[in-house]
Amino acid sequence: MADSGGIQQGSPAIGAAGSVPAAPGAGGTEGSGAAGGSARIAVKKAQLRSAPRPKKLEKLGVYSSCKAEGACKCNGWKSQNPPPTPPRTDQQSNAVNLQEPCRSCSHTLGDHVTHLENVSEEEINRLLGIVLDVEYLYTCVHKEEDADTKQVYFSLFKLLRKSILQMGKPMLEAQESPPFEKPSIEQGVNNFVQYKFSHLPSKERQTIMELAKMFLNQINYWQLETPSQRRQRVPTDDAAGYKANYTRWLCYCNVPQFCDSLPRYETTQIFGRTLLRSVFTVMRKQLLEQARQEKDKLPPEKRTLILTHFPKFLSMLEEEVYSHSSPIWSQDFLAGATGGQIPIHTVISAPPVARPLYYSTSPVSVDPSTCGSVSPARKTVLESNPVGEKRKPSEPLPHEENKRPRVVGDIPLDLINEVMATITDPAAVPETSLLSAHSARDEAARLEERRGVIEFHVIGNSLNQKPNKRILMWLVGLQNVFSHQLPRMPKEYITRLVFDPKHKTLSLIKDGRVIGGICFRMFPSQGFTEIVFCAVTSNEQVKGYGTHLMNHLKEYHIKHEILNFLTYADEYAIGYFKKQGFSKDIKVPKSKYVGYIKDYEGATLMGCELNPSIPYTEFSVIIKKQKEIIKKLIERKQAQIRKVYPGLSCFKEGVRQIPIESIPGIRETGWKPVGKGKELKDPDQLYSTLKTILQHVKSHQNAWPFMEPVKKTEAPGYYQVIRFPMDLKTMSERLKSRYYTTRKLFMADMQRIFTNCREYNPPESEYYKCANLLEKFFYTKIKEAGLIEK
Repeated sequence: MADSGGIQQGSPAIGAAGSVPAAPGAGGTEGSGAAGGSARIAVKKAQLRSAPRPKKLEKLGVYSSCKAEGACKCNGWKSQNPPPTPPRTDQQSNAVNLQEPCRSCSHTLGDHVTHLENVSEEEINRLLGIVLDVEYLYTCVHKEEDADTKQVYFSLFKLLRKSILQMGKPMLEAQESPPFEKPSIEQGVNNFVQYKFSHLPSKERQTIMELAKMFLNQINYWQLETPSQRRQRVPTDDAAGYKANYTRWLCYCNVPQFCDSLPRYETTQIFGRTLLRSVFTVMRKQLLEQARQEKDKLPPEKRTLILTHFPKFLSMLEEEVYSHSSPIWSQDFLAGATGGQIPIHTVISAPPVARPLYYSTSPVSVDPSTCGSVSPARKTVLESNPVGEKRKPSEPLPHEENKRPRVVGDIPLDLINEVMATITDPAAVPETSLLSAHSARDEAARLEERRGVIEFHVIGNSLNQKPNKRILMWLVGLQNVFSHQLPRMPKEYITRLVFDPKHKTLSLIKDGRVIGGICFRMFPSQGFTEIVFCAVTSNEQVKGYGTHLMNHLKEYHIKHEILNFLTYADEYAIGYFKKQGFSKDIKVPKSKYVGYIKDYEGATLMGCELNPSIPYTEFSVIIKKQKEIIKKLIERKQAQIRKVYPGLSCFKEGVRQIPIESIPGIRETGWKPVGKGKELKDPDQLYSTLKTILQHVKSHQNAWPFMEPVKKTEAPGYYQVIRFPMDLKTMSERLKSRYYTTRKLFMADMQRIFTNCREYNPPESEYYKCANLLEKFFYTKIKEAGLIEK
């Protein structure tokens, strides 16, 4: 997805039925001269609204009720029921004047507009707009051949006539009001983008956004087939449900495009998956056929986007549209791993008038809830070099950090941004060879996934849903892979777990066939998941697929708020799991998993604790970028040190050693003298020494401002200024938990207290003075303890 171009909204470059809306009554699914018809209506309204007021009243009098004395019941000479024969154009355009008698009650037409004499020009113009919409629908009712559509036009015609008589606003009376289904098509497509593509680099992600915008635009202007046409094409479909949605679409989306006196909504905002399912197959077929027919007319920069990327985009979306368990249609899709709301970014906007769409992340293709869970078993190493991953980077954190003031000593933000610009510029950073010793294990797999060579799906068997043939085929493929790669595991046992509805399997698909997977069972109430089988077929190993599989599994569990893995690994699998962050140090309390998983003779229980802040599938990329940043910063620093100092000659004169700070130019490089002292090797001795020093500091008369964390009520804005707060209470807790394994950690936290105080408070403040005095006392005690040289 290298092409980031897109089709301009509303462009007829793709989609026979998607480009321009068909006028009501036009019939068919394609909009032929509809745009012109809509424009003509708009021109007529503009002309009428610019006419003199008497002309406006003449027009309104025809449709207004008579106000003459004697309680005349005439509602205007225009019939409220359209005639069975088409109105002749010349009859419709006959001019009238206010002195002319009404053709229904014989009172003058002026008696029909007496109530409008003191009405504002704005209100008159609004009523005139309704009049022209009534006349337009009057024609549509007659021309329309489809009975269902004609009935809707007739209802809207009567509604607008009533609005003129009552001088009210047209309000559709229905049992339900928009939106009719949640999440909407718009939200679902955004969830899909986040779910499948959030891991992509910004340029490729922009391409996906263009495709999503294009698709939403097509739906908003798509002409639905009539219920009778659909019954002929799909006899077994839910005819009543489709007719209800078709009626809503006419009333709220289609007719209001031309009759602007009616409230208008975008199709993608008020309808959800039900309507999308009813049109997607036909729409996809027609869009792709139209694109192929018009490929020579497409601009060169759009050709790849439309002919290559758009079909793939539609295929992936189709899978989620018709899947019974796709997570993109869940209203809880945006719930984050920590229970809060995942920060979302406006990435798509439905074309004409739309709310911003949002999108969120997860592993690539999934059929999640049809899937199962886990049970105990041993695993085998997928491969010697597992793979890299890709999920959503935690984007909001950098934005928040950028808003915070910098701490003294930090690298200037402008410099960071300047370096980042060179890092993200492909021309400035040479690509790392996939065979290079410096490339990540998962790099090859990540690139294959971006190109669509491999896909990842969480699948499983289900007892309460209709079997999906493709998922069942994949489950059989997984059973074969596990059986072949785990020869010591009974085939019956593998089959039972793979097809067990309580188990799920993250499957790796390449060229439509299964080449690997991880079978697991989730125990949400206990806070962990057990990994049962883990394998990649032998001829696809050493390509990084194993790491990529595991990282997708980690992100899937972070999304579902399960942050611990347990697995029994045999002697062949221990190496693989260690590379994936597993260890024999189990973080899950034994009471949580005893009785839930079985012990395996000859296997080792290993665990892995997940960090919800880490985007595992992009972690190696992030580390690589961080290394590049450091490298660039070092290069810049070296370039700044241009002065060349003469070599030291004192050693020739017999001097055996000199202080480092006496070397010419050493301080210009940023070097600072570091206090030396003995590092206590014995942890208990270090703990005792640090505890004594901390007690002395806390007992000092100037320690009172630093005893506890700063309260927001006492120091407004403190935590916007100070990024890394520290206090003596926190240090005491850290000391008690044996956090301070070296004197440097202890001294760094203490120094942070003084630095923060001087950063936030003015020099003349009492707090500033307390910090200086306490700092001096602290270093006296440190020297007395022999932790630094006196």
